[in-house]
Amino acid sequence: MQLVDTHVHINFKDFQSDLEAVRDRWLSNGVTRLVHSCVSPDEFMQIQAIADQFPEVSFAVGLHPLDKTLNTTGWNPEIGDRIKSLATSDQRVVAIGETGLDFFKSDHKTAQIEAFKSQLRTARSLNLPVIIHSREASAATRQVLQEINAESPLEPVRGVMHCWAGNPEETQWFVDLGMYISFSGVVTFKNAHDLHESAKVVPSDRILVETDCPFLAPVPKRGKRNEPAYVLHVAESVAKLRDVDLETLATQTTKNACALFALS
Repeated sequence: MQLVDTHVHINFKDFQSDLEAVRDRWLSNGVTRLVHSCVSPDEFMQIQAIADQFPEVSFAVGLHPLDKTLNTTGWNPEIGDRIKSLATSDQRVVAIGETGLDFFKSDHKTAQIEAFKSQLRTARSLNLPVIIHSREASAATRQVLQEINAESPLEPVRGVMHCWAGNPEETQWFVDLGMYISFSGVVTFKNAHDLHESAKVVPSDRILVETDCPFLAPVPKRGKRNEPAYVLHVAESVAKLRDVDLETLATQTTKNACALFALS
């Protein structure tokens, strides 16, 4: 059995002391590929170094909607230029992101939207998928995607709604836009009823699994540091919700991850 953890942050200080052991555990759990997200282009070289160390790691480059610069100085187009330049500098870059909208913790909506649109345009121009963070902002995220898709005859934006927590109606919005839906440890929480229903309705060729480590460790590891090995627990939960065996779910999500991110 093989799994792909499609969203990790193993460059964070949480992993500084034992990353080799963390890797041993993800390999033991059948995790053969990782997609490393990027919250700021400032961490790009750090993520590159991890990919140099672990060849199963591919990565993205982008700016998170809660980045402090957006909340202080607003969107600077020079950051967008830098993201595009970095995206073309290394063939291991498989996506733009993470980007998106987070209206739960920030009132700086205009700057977030400007940054999001810029990164979506970059993704389209480079024919790369985008990793989308959307919290308390499903309707606005949908609207921005529709606007960007309408701007030119290029192929529509493709990508993934990462660490998805939306209800089935919102889930269908993004499926209809051609997006993949990725489930994290939140899907293992017993009170996440809407999310459980969402996990049942995503088409089999659009579903992904992730940890978003070091955050949101799944049951039975909830409350601990999350790590890529625990994507197995996410996959087990999603398989149970969809009434399929784990091997089937693992095979499908691995196939989907390889298709979206062009993983070999």
